[in-house]
Amino acid sequence: QDGPQRKKRKSEVGEVDKQLDILAIGTAVGSILLYSTVKGELQSKLDGGHDSRVNCVRWHQDNCCLYSCSDDKHIVEWNTQTCKVKCKWKGDTSSVTCLCISPDGKMLLSAGRTIKLWDLETKEVYRHFTGHATSVSSLMFTTVKPMNESKPFDGITGLYFLSGAIHDRLLSVWYIRSDRKEKNAVMSFTVTDEPTFVDLTVSEVKEEPVKLAVVCRDGQLHLFEHILNGYCKKPLTSNCTIQIATPGNDGDSTPKPVPILAAAFCTDKQSLLLVYGNTLQPIIEKVSLNTSESHICLVRDIQKVLSLKTDAALTKVKTPVVNSDTKVLVPGIPGHSTAVKTPALGKEKKKNKRKPGETEESIEERLGALDIDVSKVKTPGGLPQTDSFAVLLVQGLESNDAEILNKVLNTRKENIVKNTVARMPIHAVIPLLHELTKRLQGNPYSASVMVRWLKSVFTLHASYLSTLPDLIPQLGMLYQLMESRVKTLQKLSRLHGRLFILVTQVAASQTVQDVPEVNQTAKLVYEDDSSEEEGSDDEMIADKDSDENWDEDEEKEEQSDEQDMTVEKEINGDSDLEPENESEEE
Repeated sequence: QDGPQRKKRKSEVGEVDKQLDILAIGTAVGSILLYSTVKGELQSKLDGGHDSRVNCVRWHQDNCCLYSCSDDKHIVEWNTQTCKVKCKWKGDTSSVTCLCISPDGKMLLSAGRTIKLWDLETKEVYRHFTGHATSVSSLMFTTVKPMNESKPFDGITGLYFLSGAIHDRLLSVWYIRSDRKEKNAVMSFTVTDEPTFVDLTVSEVKEEPVKLAVVCRDGQLHLFEHILNGYCKKPLTSNCTIQIATPGNDGDSTPKPVPILAAAFCTDKQSLLLVYGNTLQPIIEKVSLNTSESHICLVRDIQKVLSLKTDAALTKVKTPVVNSDTKVLVPGIPGHSTAVKTPALGKEKKKNKRKPGETEESIEERLGALDIDVSKVKTPGGLPQTDSFAVLLVQGLESNDAEILNKVLNTRKENIVKNTVARMPIHAVIPLLHELTKRLQGNPYSASVMVRWLKSVFTLHASYLSTLPDLIPQLGMLYQLMESRVKTLQKLSRLHGRLFILVTQVAASQTVQDVPEVNQTAKLVYEDDSSEEEGSDDEMIADKDSDENWDEDEEKEEQSDEQDMTVEKEINGDSDLEPENESEEE
């Protein structure tokens, strides 16, 4: 096994010499390469079985048969002579990450998160096991024969097998029963970190303990020794832990740990092969075990063994030879330049340590020495510019700093939002979208601000987003969120209209009630008297003078009327009038 990304499996020792040297390599595109280690060349290529990355490859005892599993949820049985698919079936609802063939070659263990035991003849599930919370990275049988030898052995019942998963510090041991009742692990081994490489000695006799070597991501090797005899409630700890470190001399007093990459038991089951150091140039060493000690630290000086010249060449910094007239732009503040001074030969390097009497230079003086105009650096009003906003945004996304992100994302100015999104690097677009999606689910006020950022991101980076192969899963949450918001928009609009009418009516009725009442009592009243009896004497006395004047005028009018009437009567022949009638008319 060469790491979890790429699985290599060499055929068993008892195989035909012709195929002893074949190495099967699963690739990320779904094909499998058969490589001849003797010839040093590619022998054949197996295509058409998988649509996605191959996670595990296993040789069958029959050397022409090969099994592989992939992220496309399928398990494929290959004929390596014809390079064609013999059988293909769906192994799980999610990606299948690991395979293991039973000792008799009639059963196959497969695992994604749950573990399934398949009958290779019928391709049907024989047993289900609970499995792990994360993807399983290692599967292997720990026993060849059942511990209880009284019952007849059918090739699989009574055997134990081991499984380990990524991000899981427990290795579980499972027992294959004759009934289907028990699906959980019967025991577990605990380690310090995620297991990256597992090797074990298979128990062939009832009393023989299983020896287990587990290499963890932190570079330690844990050794376990246990007799598998049924259920064990507590997780078992390691009998011995092995670490490798440098001696810590030659100027460097602190020993440094050397990571162990892999470990395998030798045929005698007592000594180990350790692989440690650099993955480019690993060191393989045979170590005899002393399990009486609980912790062993091996001191190895790998610096003398590994002399990588590339590291030394990369660490040397060369100063370019430039003319004194040349001005070089310094990153950080756009628009300013500084002259590069070539170091004079023979002068010693100036150390950064101050003498006791000296005072430290201010920032302004340092900027002046760098030929930078200080007034240009200071921004008016103390507000950060768009370029610094983009830098702050990237820093906040990388460090997941809520304070920085709040400062940047709560900006309401359209031009600052657009310029910040335009200047941010491409790799920060997807993290920004995830952050905006998270904030859209929160306070409605912040959601209205986040929409402006979303609009700018989709407007300015649409071409980049359209090139991403996994765009749909990346933006799935955001799309669902927008869909749910849009669905409720129509209902909310209706509710808003009804509430608006209600609120305006309530407000109108309140304004009517709030108007002060008008005083209805009249300041001046006029009364019209129709009969003479209702008239009072006081009014007659008060208006005597005016009445007399009025009477005089009335008499003159009556005299003129009488003259007109006498003229009419003379014309009509009625000149004689009774004096009483005349007086009445007066």
